[in-house]
Amino acid sequence: MPPDTPQPDTPQPNTPQPESPLAGQTAGELIWVKNHLATTDADQAALGLERVRLLQQMRRPLPLTESELSGTPSVYLRAFQVGDDDAGLLRVNNRAFAWHPDQSGWDSERLHAQTTMPEFDPSLLLIHESEAGAIDGFCWTKIHPATQTEPACGEIYVIAADPDTHGTGLGRALTVGGLKLLSAHGLLVGMLYVESDNESAIKLYDRLGFTVHHFESAYRSADSAL
Repeated sequence: MPPDTPQPDTPQPNTPQPESPLAGQTAGELIWVKNHLATTDADQAALGLERVRLLQQMRRPLPLTESELSGTPSVYLRAFQVGDDDAGLLRVNNRAFAWHPDQSGWDSERLHAQTTMPEFDPSLLLIHESEAGAIDGFCWTKIHPATQTEPACGEIYVIAADPDTHGTGLGRALTVGGLKLLSAHGLLVGMLYVESDNESAIKLYDRLGFTVHHFESAYRSADSAL
């Protein structure tokens, strides 16, 4: 993902954090509200809170159709190798997410915390390498089992392409590769989160058949220092 101005072929969905924090839960100084409504800002303002982030969860049925696959560059993606790929993934992540409030500035300790979680599956983290053999993109996916209220979902958890790949279509290829992997695991619903002001990424997801499922918002005290 690119720096401050997102590029059309470099999508920026959700960030690695506890999925969908519920209303009233805090993450640092932030209070997350699920199912953001037209009245949510006013309700939170009455409590002395101001909105600082607005995410939209987008979903689409799987598998992709042939028409949706058309125009996508054919690229080779392989599974992440813990340890060997750490430095390359961190380099791409931090270049791509230099602008992001959560995802920027990752280090080996933070990545290690993610890759040592019991649910981590390296086969669900796809790596792309440049012709020179350097990692220049990745698509990290997750599988969420069905619940009483939700179907099983395949999530594009984090996706990043080195800014130097802008204009190559790598972002779209990574997104499609992740969705094809999730479909191969039998998932019928693909899902991701994206910042609501990331217009270029949203346009890409629209073209790939995603639609908005719901919004989630983050608030902090209006008196908090920026």
